Amino acid sequence: MPSVTRPAAPAVAAPAIVVVNLGTPEAPTAAAVRRYLAEFLHDHRVVQLSRWLWCPLLHGVILPFRSPRVARKYAAVWMDDGSPLAVYTRRLASAMQARLPGRHVVHAMRYGEPKLADCLRRLRAQGHAKVLVLPLYPQYSTTTTASVTDVIDAVSRESGSPEIRCVRAYATDPGVIAALADSIRSHWQVHGRGETLVLSFHGIPQRLVDAGDPYAAQCEATVAALVETLGLQDGQWLHAYQSRFGREQWLQPATDATLRQLGAAGLKRVDVVCPGFPVDCLETLEEISLQNAGVFRASGGEELSYIPCLNDTPDHADALVEIVQREIDAWQ
Repeated sequence: MPSVTRPAAPAVAAPAIVVVNLGTPEAPTAAAVRRYLAEFLHDHRVVQLSRWLWCPLLHGVILPFRSPRVARKYAAVWMDDGSPLAVYTRRLASAMQARLPGRHVVHAMRYGEPKLADCLRRLRAQGHAKVLVLPLYPQYSTTTTASVTDVIDAVSRESGSPEIRCVRAYATDPGVIAALADSIRSHWQVHGRGETLVLSFHGIPQRLVDAGDPYAAQCEATVAALVETLGLQDGQWLHAYQSRFGREQWLQPATDATLRQLGAAGLKRVDVVCPGFPVDCLETLEEISLQNAGVFRASGGEELSYIPCLNDTPDHADALVEIVQREIDAWQ
C-alpha cells in the first residue's frame, strides 16, 4: 500500500508558551518515586559525579532505600488531583492561558510527565514556528535552568525545530516581588505576625557557586528586593537554604539549623516563606511546614507559620504574563 504523505501543519506565527517546572512522581508510591528519582538523579546537572561511580551507588543503594521514604513524604501532602507541584503548575498555566487568549500556553516538566522535549516536539508538529519557555525557577542555576536549556538545545538541533527561547531568570521582577510581598502581608493580616520572617531557598553545593553559578547572588537579590518592599528592618528577617543532599558543603546557613537556633534562643513563633519556589511542592509543604516545624518545636519554639507559595493566584499569573509579554515583545 503506498505511503501517504501528511501535509505539514500550517505555520503559527504567534509564539507558543511553555511553563516548565522541575517535575514530580505520578503517584505517592515507592515505584513511582523510584522512576522519578532515577531520571532526576541521572541528570549530570544535578549530580556531577562520574557515571561509573554514581550509577551503581544510585541504583544499588540510594533508590532502593530512599524511594519508600520519599513516597511516604509525598503521601503526606498529596492532593486529590495529584502532586501539589503538578496541580499548581497546571492551574498556573491555565490561568496564564486565560490572560493570553491569542497565545497557546502549555505546561511541562523537566523530569517526569509531561516531558519538556515531548511538549516542544508537539508544538513543532502543530506548526508553531516560535516557542518561549518559562522555567519556574526565578533564580538562575546551572542545576535547574541550565538543565532546561540542555533539553531546548537538543530539540533545537532536530530537523524542523521551531525557534525556541528561554527566560533566563526573574529574581527581582517587580510584579513577582509585589505579589510575594502582598501574599506575606495578607498572611500576617489573617494569622498574625511571628517574631521573625525566615526566607528559605533551595540550596545547592557551595562548589558550584565558587565556580561561578549565580544562584546565591540572585537569591540574595530576591531577598533584598522583598525586604525593601515589605519595609523590614535588620533583626526582623533571616535568609537560609534548605533541602541539602549528600555530604559536601552546601550554601549556608541551613534552614533547619537556623530554626533550631531560633527555638533555642527563646522565639515562640516564626514565619517562613520560600520565595524561590513559585508553587508549593514537597520541599515546602512537607520539608518546611511539617518537618522543619517539628525541628522548631523540638528546639523550644511553639509555632512555625508557613506562608504558601504564590501558586495559581491572580497576582502570580498576572506577573508571569507580564514577563512573557516583555520577552515576546523584545523577540518580535
